[in-house]
Amino acid sequence: MKILVCICPVPDTTTKIAFTDNNTHFNTQGVTFIINPYDEWYALVRALELKESGAATAIHLVTVGKADAEPTIRKALALGGDEAVRIDTDSNDTYLIAGQIAEFAKSGGYDLVLCGKESIDYNNGAVGAMVAELMDMNYIGFASKIDIAGNIATVKREIDGGEETNACALPLVISCQKGVAEARIPNMRGIMAARTRPLKVVPAYGVAQLSAIVSYELPPAKSGVKMVSPDNMDELVALLHSEAKVI
Repeated sequence: MKILVCICPVPDTTTKIAFTDNNTHFNTQGVTFIINPYDEWYALVRALELKESGAATAIHLVTVGKADAEPTIRKALALGGDEAVRIDTDSNDTYLIAGQIAEFAKSGGYDLVLCGKESIDYNNGAVGAMVAELMDMNYIGFASKIDIAGNIATVKREIDGGEETNACALPLVISCQKGVAEARIPNMRGIMAARTRPLKVVPAYGVAQLSAIVSYELPPAKSGVKMVSPDNMDELVALLHSEAKVI
Protein backbone atom coordinates (compact mmCIF):
# COMPACT_ATOMS: atom_id res chain seq x y z
CA MET A 1 0.00 0.00 0.00
CA LYS A 2 1.30 3.43 -0.98
CA ILE A 3 0.35 6.39 1.18
CA LEU A 4 0.42 10.05 0.22
CA VAL A 5 0.49 12.54 3.11
CA CYS A 6 -0.40 16.18 2.46
CA ILE A 7 1.88 18.63 4.28
CA CYS A 8 0.92 22.27 4.83
CA PRO A 9 3.29 24.95 6.21
CA VAL A 10 1.60 27.20 8.77
CA PRO A 11 2.84 30.01 11.04
CA ASP A 12 4.07 28.92 14.46
CA THR A 13 1.31 29.30 17.04
CA THR A 14 3.35 31.89 18.94
CA THR A 15 3.55 34.16 15.88
CA LYS A 16 2.44 37.74 16.29
CA ILE A 17 0.08 38.33 13.37
CA ALA A 18 0.42 41.45 11.22
CA PHE A 19 -0.76 42.49 7.77
CA THR A 20 0.65 44.68 5.00
CA ASP A 21 -0.54 46.47 1.86
CA ASN A 22 -3.63 47.93 3.44
CA ASN A 23 -4.45 44.65 5.22
CA THR A 24 -4.52 42.61 2.00
CA HIS A 25 -1.45 40.42 2.67
CA PHE A 26 -0.17 38.46 5.64
CA ASN A 27 3.22 39.80 6.76
CA THR A 28 5.65 36.87 6.77
CA GLN A 29 8.62 38.96 7.93
CA GLY A 30 10.24 37.19 10.87
CA VAL A 31 7.58 34.45 10.95
CA THR A 32 8.64 30.87 11.69
CA PHE A 33 6.70 28.27 9.71
CA ILE A 34 6.01 24.77 11.01
CA ILE A 35 4.20 21.68 9.73
CA ASN A 36 0.48 22.03 10.25
CA PRO A 37 0.00 20.05 13.50
CA TYR A 38 -2.94 18.04 12.17
CA ASP A 39 -0.81 16.98 9.18
CA GLU A 40 2.24 16.16 11.30
CA TRP A 41 1.01 14.75 14.59
CA TYR A 42 -1.85 12.70 13.18
CA ALA A 43 -1.78 12.13 9.39
CA LEU A 44 1.98 11.66 9.00
CA VAL A 45 2.57 9.77 12.23
CA ARG A 46 -0.33 7.39 11.53
CA ALA A 47 1.15 6.75 8.07
CA LEU A 48 4.49 5.92 9.72
CA GLU A 49 2.76 3.54 12.12
CA LEU A 50 1.05 1.77 9.23
CA LYS A 51 4.39 1.34 7.48
CA GLU A 52 6.04 0.05 10.65
CA SER A 53 3.25 -2.51 11.05
CA GLY A 54 3.78 -3.75 7.51
CA ALA A 55 0.46 -2.43 6.18
CA ALA A 56 2.18 0.21 4.01
CA THR A 57 5.23 -0.04 1.77
CA ALA A 58 5.92 3.63 0.98
CA ILE A 59 5.06 7.06 2.35
CA HIS A 60 5.26 10.02 -0.01
CA LEU A 61 4.85 13.63 1.07
CA VAL A 62 3.44 16.48 -0.98
CA THR A 63 3.20 20.20 -0.32
CA VAL A 64 2.00 23.12 -2.42
CA GLY A 65 4.25 26.16 -2.11
CA LYS A 66 7.31 28.06 -3.22
CA ALA A 67 10.92 27.47 -2.15
CA ASP A 68 10.32 28.86 1.34
CA ALA A 69 8.12 25.79 2.06
CA GLU A 70 11.05 23.39 1.66
CA PRO A 71 12.33 23.51 5.28
CA THR A 72 8.88 22.44 6.44
CA ILE A 73 8.61 19.42 4.18
CA ARG A 74 12.20 18.43 5.02
CA LYS A 75 11.15 18.23 8.66
CA ALA A 76 8.43 15.83 7.53
CA LEU A 77 11.13 13.81 5.74
CA ALA A 78 13.12 13.76 9.00
CA LEU A 79 10.16 12.17 10.76
CA GLY A 80 10.24 9.28 8.31
CA GLY A 81 8.75 10.07 4.91
CA ASP A 82 10.33 8.19 1.99
CA GLU A 83 9.97 10.80 -0.76
CA ALA A 84 8.89 14.43 -0.86
CA VAL A 85 7.45 16.58 -3.64
CA ARG A 86 6.86 20.32 -3.74
CA ILE A 87 4.37 21.62 -6.30
CA ASP A 88 5.75 24.98 -7.31
CA THR A 89 2.93 27.44 -6.78
CA ASP A 90 1.53 29.52 -3.95
CA SER A 91 -2.09 30.35 -3.22
CA ASN A 92 -4.60 30.72 -0.40
CA ASP A 93 -7.38 29.27 -2.57
CA THR A 94 -8.51 25.91 -1.20
CA TYR A 95 -9.67 24.63 -4.58
CA LEU A 96 -6.37 25.44 -6.27
CA ILE A 97 -4.38 23.68 -3.53
CA ALA A 98 -6.63 20.61 -3.63
CA GLY A 99 -6.50 20.60 -7.42
CA GLN A 100 -2.71 20.66 -7.46
CA ILE A 101 -2.51 17.73 -5.03
CA ALA A 102 -5.13 15.74 -6.94
CA GLU A 103 -3.41 16.24 -10.30
CA PHE A 104 -0.11 15.06 -8.85
CA ALA A 105 -1.65 12.10 -7.03
CA LYS A 106 -3.64 10.77 -9.99
CA SER A 107 -0.55 9.22 -11.57
CA GLY A 108 1.02 8.07 -8.29
CA GLY A 109 -0.98 4.89 -7.71
CA TYR A 110 -1.76 5.82 -4.10
CA ASP A 111 -4.05 3.60 -2.08
CA LEU A 112 -4.48 6.05 0.78
CA VAL A 113 -4.26 9.84 0.95
CA LEU A 114 -4.00 11.33 4.45
CA CYS A 115 -4.24 14.96 5.50
CA GLY A 116 -5.03 16.93 8.63
CA LYS A 117 -8.66 17.83 9.27
CA GLU A 118 -7.77 21.50 8.70
CA SER A 119 -4.85 23.92 8.68
CA ILE A 120 -4.51 26.02 11.83
CA ASP A 121 -4.11 29.27 9.89
CA TYR A 122 -7.25 29.35 7.70
CA ASN A 123 -9.30 26.53 9.32
CA ASN A 124 -11.20 25.75 6.10
CA GLY A 125 -11.16 21.97 6.58
CA ALA A 126 -11.99 21.45 2.90
CA VAL A 127 -8.83 20.23 1.13
CA GLY A 128 -9.28 16.53 1.93
CA ALA A 129 -12.87 16.40 0.65
CA MET A 130 -11.93 18.32 -2.49
CA VAL A 131 -8.98 16.03 -3.23
CA ALA A 132 -11.27 13.01 -2.90
CA GLU A 133 -13.84 14.51 -5.25
CA LEU A 134 -11.25 15.50 -7.86
CA MET A 135 -9.68 12.01 -7.73
CA ASP A 136 -13.07 10.24 -7.70
CA MET A 137 -12.18 8.52 -4.41
CA ASN A 138 -14.21 7.91 -1.27
CA TYR A 139 -13.66 10.30 1.65
CA ILE A 140 -13.95 10.01 5.42
CA GLY A 141 -13.39 13.17 7.43
CA PHE A 142 -12.34 13.98 11.00
CA ALA A 143 -10.96 10.52 11.76
CA SER A 144 -9.88 9.79 15.34
CA LYS A 145 -8.77 6.19 14.66
CA ILE A 146 -7.63 4.39 11.49
CA ASP A 147 -7.04 0.67 11.07
CA ILE A 148 -6.20 -1.10 7.81
CA ALA A 149 -6.81 -4.80 7.17
CA GLY A 150 -6.17 -5.93 3.62
CA ASN A 151 -8.13 -3.64 1.31
CA ILE A 152 -10.49 -2.34 3.99
CA ALA A 153 -10.00 0.72 6.18
CA THR A 154 -11.93 0.89 9.45
CA VAL A 155 -12.22 4.50 10.57
CA LYS A 156 -13.68 5.91 13.76
CA ARG A 157 -14.81 9.53 13.62
CA GLU A 158 -16.53 11.96 15.93
CA ILE A 159 -20.11 12.98 15.22
CA ASP A 160 -22.51 15.21 17.10
CA GLY A 161 -23.10 13.53 20.44
CA GLY A 162 -20.99 10.43 19.88
CA GLU A 163 -18.69 8.45 17.59
CA GLU A 164 -19.23 6.63 14.32
CA THR A 165 -17.26 3.71 12.85
CA ASN A 166 -17.00 3.38 9.07
CA ALA A 167 -15.57 0.60 6.93
CA CYS A 168 -14.52 1.52 3.41
CA ALA A 169 -12.50 -0.12 0.65
CA LEU A 170 -9.29 1.49 -0.58
CA PRO A 171 -8.41 3.74 -2.37
CA LEU A 172 -9.54 6.35 0.11
CA VAL A 173 -8.91 9.90 1.33
CA ILE A 174 -9.02 10.50 5.09
CA SER A 175 -8.64 13.71 7.08
CA CYS A 176 -7.21 13.18 10.56
CA GLN A 177 -7.67 14.79 13.94
CA LYS A 178 -6.60 14.23 17.54
CA GLY A 179 -6.58 10.60 18.58
CA VAL A 180 -5.34 9.05 15.33
CA ALA A 181 -1.72 8.90 16.57
CA GLU A 182 0.67 10.34 19.15
CA ALA A 183 3.08 13.11 18.18
CA ARG A 184 6.70 12.21 17.45
CA ILE A 185 9.94 14.18 17.53
CA PRO A 186 12.43 13.59 14.68
CA ASN A 187 15.72 12.07 15.83
CA MET A 188 19.14 13.43 14.87
CA ARG A 189 19.72 10.69 12.32
CA GLY A 190 16.49 11.54 10.54
CA ILE A 191 17.25 15.27 10.61
CA MET A 192 20.71 14.81 9.08
CA ALA A 193 19.43 12.42 6.41
CA ALA A 194 16.59 14.79 5.45
CA ARG A 195 19.07 17.59 4.68
CA THR A 196 20.57 15.72 1.75
CA ARG A 197 17.61 13.63 0.60
CA PRO A 198 16.34 14.70 -2.85
CA LEU A 199 13.28 16.94 -2.88
CA LYS A 200 11.41 16.76 -6.15
CA VAL A 201 9.96 20.02 -7.46
CA VAL A 202 7.24 19.84 -10.10
CA PRO A 203 5.68 22.77 -11.97
CA ALA A 204 2.17 23.84 -11.10
CA TYR A 205 -0.70 22.17 -12.91
CA GLY A 206 -3.29 24.16 -14.84
CA VAL A 207 -5.83 24.46 -12.04
CA ALA A 208 -8.00 27.59 -11.89
CA GLN A 209 -8.13 29.70 -8.75
CA LEU A 210 -11.75 30.18 -7.67
CA SER A 211 -11.38 32.58 -4.74
CA ALA A 212 -9.10 35.31 -3.45
CA ILE A 213 -8.69 36.99 -0.07
CA VAL A 214 -9.88 40.59 -0.25
CA SER A 215 -8.65 41.73 3.16
CA TYR A 216 -7.69 40.64 6.67
CA GLU A 217 -8.88 42.08 9.97
CA LEU A 218 -7.48 41.57 13.44
CA PRO A 219 -9.95 40.79 16.24
CA PRO A 220 -10.76 43.68 18.56
CA ALA A 221 -8.35 44.25 21.42
CA LYS A 222 -9.34 42.68 24.71
CA SER A 223 -10.79 45.13 27.20
CA GLY A 224 -9.62 45.43 30.77
CA VAL A 225 -10.93 43.25 33.56
CA LYS A 226 -13.45 44.80 35.94
CA MET A 227 -13.29 43.46 39.49
CA VAL A 228 -16.52 43.12 41.48
CA SER A 229 -16.67 42.34 45.16
CA PRO A 230 -18.27 38.94 45.88
CA ASP A 231 -20.44 40.75 48.40
CA ASN A 232 -21.96 42.97 45.73
CA MET A 233 -24.02 40.55 43.62
CA ASP A 234 -26.41 43.27 42.50
CA GLU A 235 -23.59 45.15 40.76
CA LEU A 236 -22.33 41.93 39.16
CA VAL A 237 -25.76 41.10 37.77
CA ALA A 238 -26.19 44.67 36.49
CA LEU A 239 -22.82 44.56 34.70
CA LEU A 240 -23.52 41.17 33.14
CA HIS A 241 -26.79 42.58 31.86
CA SER A 242 -25.78 46.07 30.70
CA GLU A 243 -22.11 45.68 29.67
CA ALA A 244 -21.34 42.01 29.03
CA LYS A 245 -24.88 41.46 27.69
CA VAL A 246 -24.82 37.78 28.57
CA ILE A 247 -28.06 37.81 30.58
